Amino acid sequence: MERKDLYYVLFEQQKEMNLESNFIKRELTKKVLSFLNLKLPIIITGVRRSGKSTLLYLIKNELKLKDKEFIYINFNDERLTDFSIKDFQKILDFLEEEDFRDNCIILLDEIQETKDWEKWVDRIKNKHQIFITGSNSKLLSKEISTILTGRSVNVSLYPFSFQEFLNARNIETNNWKIDLKIQAKLRKYFNEFFSMGGIPKVIVDNDKRLLRENYENILYRDIIKRFNKNLEKPIKEISVYLSSNISNEVSLRALSKTIQIKNLSTLKSILESFENSFLFFFVNKFDFSVRKQIQNPRKVYCIDNGFITEIGFRLSENKGKILENLVFIELKRNGKEVYYLSEKKECDFVIRNGAKINEAIQVCYEFNNNNRERELGGLLGVLKRFNLKKGLILTYNQEDELNIENKRIFIKPVWKWILENK
Repeated sequence: MERKDLYYVLFEQQKEMNLESNFIKRELTKKVLSFLNLKLPIIITGVRRSGKSTLLYLIKNELKLKDKEFIYINFNDERLTDFSIKDFQKILDFLEEEDFRDNCIILLDEIQETKDWEKWVDRIKNKHQIFITGSNSKLLSKEISTILTGRSVNVSLYPFSFQEFLNARNIETNNWKIDLKIQAKLRKYFNEFFSMGGIPKVIVDNDKRLLRENYENILYRDIIKRFNKNLEKPIKEISVYLSSNISNEVSLRALSKTIQIKNLSTLKSILESFENSFLFFFVNKFDFSVRKQIQNPRKVYCIDNGFITEIGFRLSENKGKILENLVFIELKRNGKEVYYLSEKKECDFVIRNGAKINEAIQVCYEFNNNNRERELGGLLGVLKRFNLKKGLILTYNQEDELNIENKRIFIKPVWKWILENK
């Protein structure tokens, strides 16, 4: 890439990063900044359009960085299409020639769009604090791990949480626990969040049409382009299948017959690409034996409820599945190690902490006489097996407390559970 062309882009991007903007504050900002004392590159990964660029802007503001104290480079800029490994040195030349602070902070956005970046980062990491964002599996490759493992910090950014959604809607939540009017508002906005999801631009622009555009962008740029062109149609079919089977068990062999991909290795690679692009997650059935975990079918969940209601499910017919998906994403956001357990009856989520199971959660849209035996049976089975004193049933809008067989069962609305645990 010509030096003058690169310098022009760097000037323009720096100018844009210095403009004042009213972005929604992200909960992850404080966590990211807490790692600064480690003096390691910080890699922020997440699905496309989850707000990674905005997070870099918020980090810059929190650190009160002035011009020449940081450099921001967005590799998703089409003007950097011809950028190559030789051009990384030109960035350092730019810093020198434009009198940037010697140890200025480097913000690298959507780094997966360029090659061999990890070698450059490894070379300069002792002089600069580096923040890196990326949207797909290239950031998780073995090559990068070999170079940066143990010498970088990895954090995941998810779409808006319910609290961030409320902030975007300018909804005041102080005293929500005692103010019934605020609670009524929260229930109203939770209904919107429940179906619309939390992709920031969708929420800020209040335009659900952006969901399909974003979904297809992920599908083509992060998944399809990694495979043979002949696999485009089956990959699309797999995406629709997964979107329509949220919170259900997915078996490789059953999926192979449905999509008609006979090579299980290829099918497994496609599913891994969906997971590495942060679009879908696959949850293991709990077992102390890793071998049995691998053998059992996994349950599938999606990064955002908006994708499900736009691409897969009809909201009116699958409210329980969609609510379960929302709970799963909240557990992931909070860093929980999540499994499901299916024996005589199923428990939706068991949470492992170290060597122990310490939480059990059941999710149903409405807890009633028709599902009471099934929901309680699955939950009580886990509580007894792992000697837990209490369990949780999360619903759309019910609250109660039960004492059954010396176990305390708390029934809570999901919106209240989220806000209590934020």
